[in-house]
This record gives sequence, C-alpha cells and structure tokens, in this order.
Amino acid sequence: MRLVGLTGGISSGKSTVSNLFKSEGIPIVDADVVARDALKKGTRGWKKVVAAFGEEILLDNGEVNRPRLGQIVFSDPDKRQLLNRLMAPHISSGIFWEIVKFWSKGYKIIVLDVPLLFEAKMDKLTKPIVVVWVDPETQIQRLMARDRTSEEDARNRIIAQMPLDLKRSKADLVIDNTGSLDDLNEQFRKVLFEVSKPLTWTEFWLSRDGALVALLSVTLVGFLCTKAFSSKL
Repeated sequence: MRLVGLTGGISSGKSTVSNLFKSEGIPIVDADVVARDALKKGTRGWKKVVAAFGEEILLDNGEVNRPRLGQIVFSDPDKRQLLNRLMAPHISSGIFWEIVKFWSKGYKIIVLDVPLLFEAKMDKLTKPIVVVWVDPETQIQRLMARDRTSEEDARNRIIAQMPLDLKRSKADLVIDNTGSLDDLNEQFRKVLFEVSKPLTWTEFWLSRDGALVALLSVTLVGFLCTKAFSSKL
C-alpha cells in the first residue's frame, strides 16, 4: 500500500489538487474532515475543547463556532498549540481508521490530505510527499479574496503555519500553483504519473492483496508441513 502525503498552506490550492486525485479514483483521507467529525457536539474532542475555551465558542445549537475558534487560536500561539494538543489524538485515530477502511477495500494507493503533515510528524508515514506551493503574496491575495478578510488577518493566519518554502524543501514532488488552472492540471498529470507507478515489494506486502498472499502462503506451508509430518507417522 502506498500512502501519499499531500500538504500545502492555506489558499495554496491543496484542496483543488486533492479533488483532482479523487477524480482519478484515488481515495482521499482528508484530515480537515476528520477534524470536523472529531469536534462534533458531544464527542470527546468537543468536550475537551469546550472545557478549555469556554462555551462562548459555541453556536446556539451547541456545535463549535469554527470561525470564532479560528480567530482565537490564530491570534494566540499558545492557544493554537493547546487546541492542537487536545485534538491531535482524536484526529490521528480518525485518520488511522479511514486508512483501514480504504485498505480493507483493496485500494493500493491512498492520499493523506493533511495540512499539518510535517508538524504532526505524519510525513514519516508517507512516501512520496506532494507539496502544493505558491509564493507568499499570491497566497495572501487569494486568502483575502476567498474569505473576504483583511490583509492583517490573512497574514496572521499564514504566519501561524509552517512556511511553504520550508515545506517545499521537504517535498518529494512539488506543484507550483502560482499560474493558471491549466498549468496546475499539467503539473498534476506529472505528479499522478509518479504516484501511480507500480508498488515496490514493501508497499505490495503492506497492501490487502499482499497480506492475503502472505496469509495464504503461510497456510499452505503449514498444511504441507502437517501433511509431511503425518505421512511419517
């Protein structure tokens, strides 16, 4: 099984690339979706976050007001680290079970779409790592246009993340998304070609098919040994 790491920065175009992988039939484990599920009303993650940040972060229906929580943590590094510590175990568990689900269905390639791939040390589990990169000014302008936010707020949110230049230096494959959508699609096709290469032997044995082959081989060897031993009695 090949676990492909996909990361980038806010407004870098990572979600667009994720959707392109999905359109090719490659399953996506989206850490943002997992995080939303882990923060739903009544979950253990929800209880921890409400206890730490107070009920003022809640909507009238009891769900977390995510934009409000975002404003709090993006303006305060200590609170951001606290939120990450509270949610990390629940997000990691959710990602694990999503991988198991796709593994059990026989998928040989799974993309982990994780904004904090390096920060959470999940890059150690993925190969290759794909980083979607844009220059800082393009990132700011796109974030302001997308969220209709001020330049100061956009800069604060970007500064709160690992710099994209640093992520790019850690990547195996880089998609430069400063150009047009056609440029992005062209670069994606090249990345898709690399990602879709035949599995290595190690990756194959980690896949469901590899596990089944190993199980059948062990069963067959055990049967033959038992038969050989019985024939000597």
